Amino acid sequence: MEGDISMKKIVVAVDESEESMHALSWCLGNLSSQKATAAANTSTSLVLLYVKPPPPLHSSYDAAGYMFSKNDVVAAMEKYGNDMINSVMQRAEAVYKNFNVNANVNIERVVGSGDPKDVICSAVEKLRADTLVMGSHGYGFFKRALLGSVSDYCAKHVECPVVIVKHPDHK
Repeated sequence: MEGDISMKKIVVAVDESEESMHALSWCLGNLSSQKATAAANTSTSLVLLYVKPPPPLHSSYDAAGYMFSKNDVVAAMEKYGNDMINSVMQRAEAVYKNFNVNANVNIERVVGSGDPKDVICSAVEKLRADTLVMGSHGYGFFKRALLGSVSDYCAKHVECPVVIVKHPDHK
């Protein structure tokens, strides 16, 4: 129908790394270079997805066996997690401000908690994303085999196209 605006949803997984900010820059660079977006009546929703680690399991005793307050530890961990979320989102916002992205781009912030690969795949499905953009840490074969690769896992388990952006420093 003429006059209808279609919505395109792109999820960008962001974290503390330079690689994720480079992936965001790549995504924004491609969005800002697509001048046809406004002409094609397409609105883009850019979802910044940050996954914080799950709270650690802990005891109310430290290594030496002394009792400490769980509330203090939990509060400190929560504060650290919230500070990390704010820091990552502020960095992402700074990257966004460097681009001349057209007015048809809406930024959303989503925070999940848990294993990054599971949370990212689940969020992409729930948000019904059209594309997932992720950075690559550039691990070699052995590190990837030992540690696993979040981007490889997501590429195999989500239904939408996945763009894995390599940082230029990783050859």
